[in-house]
Amino acid sequence: MILHMNLAAHGPYFPFVRLLFLYQIREKQEPSDVLGEVSRTHHAIQSLDKTISNLEMELAAARATQESILSGSPLSDDLKDTESNGRQKYFMVVGINTAFSSRKRRDSVRATWLPQGEKRKKLEEEKGIIIRFVIGHSATSGGILDKAIEAEDRKHGDFMRLDHVEGYLELSAKTKIYFATAVSMWDAEFYIKVDDDVHVNIATLGTTLARHRSKPRVYVGCMKSGPTPFYLIQGVRYHEPEYWKFGEQGNKYFRHATGQIYAVSKDLAAYISINKHILHRYANEDVSLGAWFIGLDVEHIDDRRLCCGTPPDCEWKAQAGNICVASFDWSCSGICKSAERIREVHQRCGEGENALWSATF
Repeated sequence: MILHMNLAAHGPYFPFVRLLFLYQIREKQEPSDVLGEVSRTHHAIQSLDKTISNLEMELAAARATQESILSGSPLSDDLKDTESNGRQKYFMVVGINTAFSSRKRRDSVRATWLPQGEKRKKLEEEKGIIIRFVIGHSATSGGILDKAIEAEDRKHGDFMRLDHVEGYLELSAKTKIYFATAVSMWDAEFYIKVDDDVHVNIATLGTTLARHRSKPRVYVGCMKSGPTPFYLIQGVRYHEPEYWKFGEQGNKYFRHATGQIYAVSKDLAAYISINKHILHRYANEDVSLGAWFIGLDVEHIDDRRLCCGTPPDCEWKAQAGNICVASFDWSCSGICKSAERIREVHQRCGEGENALWSATF
């Protein structure tokens, strides 16, 4: 009697059961029938994987909603919309990491690559692209810093507030909360984090990510490695207190995307959301993200167009027809004096406004 496949019943023994199942088929069927059965089984497994991923996304959204209710935190307008109208599909969510002290940087981004007013609404409705400045709260919630952000948000309506206390040493926690919150608010194919001192060409970012749509778990950025900072030296900002976990002195970090900008596919954002309470945070945000993915079946996409230099580098590449996704200065971990210089970068390296509205993803 041929063994019937019951995925739920066999659990972790499924690979063995599958082999036994196929062996029994082979004993009883012709070779052509065996190949057909193998193909059908393979497609069934792929379909099951996709179903599980979708269920995980829904579970992540439900958990975030439940936590908001239990904690007494009001749901954002965006989340209320998705709860009342169902999960609208989007192409990508871009979260711009910002701080209380970065008002000039935000205004410079609004004046360059971030569409404003009706254009931003059109971007969401026609292109499925959500862009928000991402910020938490001050240590004294409701204080002058929070009130300033609230006033700025009333004017522009382009903030995503997190249940998080701001602080440079808390960037890893902020990143985790950002992905978890974004997944609960918007059902998108990709989730992006970018710093507020980086220039981005939105259409080029979109077309770049669209090439990876068929892949279930992708992690896109400028992949790097480097020595683990073993000792706390005055002036060194990236010291890793848990350096011993990375091996002997002189060892390097595992490969991970540099923190200025990176993108993850839906499944990975859902993974962060579902497991946020047990994902360990290292001192550096980009290392933390890489650590969360290092043991998963994830495709690392190293795309150097996400880390072009400022002019003349990005300008030469644009003139050669290879427009950059993002531009910044490595020496400053962003555009040096970005509030003053990002307009020049946009003028010399920007893709042009028509590129965004004519793009199809």
